[in-house]
Formats: sequence, structure tokens, C-alpha cells
Amino acid sequence: MPFSYVIEHMEEDEETPKSIPKWVELEYMHMRSFAGPGATVHFTHLSPASCTTLSSLFSQDADRSRAEAFAHQKSVMQLMEEKGISLDKVCLLDPKAEKELAPEDGDGRFEWFLFGGILGDDPPRDRTSELRVLGFPGRHLGPVQMTTDTALGVTKAVVQDKTPLSKIPFVDFPTIVFNAKESVEMPFRYITKDGEPILPPGMREHLKEDLNKSFDF
Repeated sequence: MPFSYVIEHMEEDEETPKSIPKWVELEYMHMRSFAGPGATVHFTHLSPASCTTLSSLFSQDADRSRAEAFAHQKSVMQLMEEKGISLDKVCLLDPKAEKELAPEDGDGRFEWFLFGGILGDDPPRDRTSELRVLGFPGRHLGPVQMTTDTALGVTKAVVQDKTPLSKIPFVDFPTIVFNAKESVEMPFRYITKDGEPILPPGMREHLKEDLNKSFDF
């Protein structure tokens, strides 16, 4: 069964023509790789400028190993109404949910998996509460905060690949080392591959660039 993943964008967009910060762009593009072919990723509640930027990026990328993606200014509730999806068919990934996400949650119980596009506040500000009050059934992904792209990757592994949460290899708060003198600790949980955290392509370079900028006085 093809799954749909919905990211309700909850960042304050920068008032620039491009609007989406580079790191957000990298995480959003990475979600398509995690979701994989056959799946659909919807980004909702975007500002006009962000919507235009993302739509343009998606249209330029014809990689068939990634999920199809769509950018919308409308909210998830408006998109549900448009697509005829009822509230009980949408699973909200919520750190405060009572139940842990399990492989059987991918057996038809839910059609959409919804994430607050909060992109890793540190410390967490619980902006998911804005979605929680709407009454979606919820599931959690464990006690440690993840970036939104990691949360989508974990959800896909559980509901589509049928891997229980306890069997997914994680690393918490990894230190990304650039050289002997430069490194940065990431305050989140990541999926690992060959012992290394899976970051969005281009993120390591972006972090190093950011680090260098902070030393430019």
C-alpha cells in the first residue's frame, strides 16, 4: 500500500524571495529519499515564497528513487478535506503520544502519517501541540527528539519495512568532526548506517560553512 507522509510546516519563514533556509531545504529534500519510490510527501502550510521555492526544487528533480513531493499553502486539514481523508486515518507522530509506532500501524489502519515540520528545536518547544489539539490519533518514536527527516525515515522503516522501533540502529547527539580543530554536536537522534549518522546530502558541508561563518569577525 503506498503511503503518504505530510509535513505541516511550522517554521517562521524568513521574509526573503527564497524564504526557506538552506538547512530546511536539505532536510525537506532528504525526506523524499527516506520515503522512497511509490510514496508521496506533502508539505503543507507553506508561505507563498516557500511554496514556490519547494515546487521549483521538486520539478527540477526527476530522481525516480525518491518519493513524489508536493508543496501547498493550504493546511493539512484543508488538504484532508480536498482528498477525502478522515481524521482517524491520519497518524500524528507526537512525542507525547501514549503508544509507540508499531509495524501493524502500516496495515491499513492509517493512510497518512503527519509530522509537525519543526525541524528540531533545541530545547523542544512542543509546537506539535498545535496539531495534537485537532484530535488526530498519535504515536511516538521514543524518548529522544529527532530531526523531522529522521522521524519520517524511522516511520517509513516501521510501517512500510516492518522493522520494530527497537531494531532500528540509532545514535544520539553525534559529534560531526570536520578536522582536528572543528566539530559540532548535533542535539538529536539519528538513524545510523555503518555506524555513521544519516544526514541529508549536503548537510555536513552546510554545517562546516555555518561554523566558519561564526568565526568570521
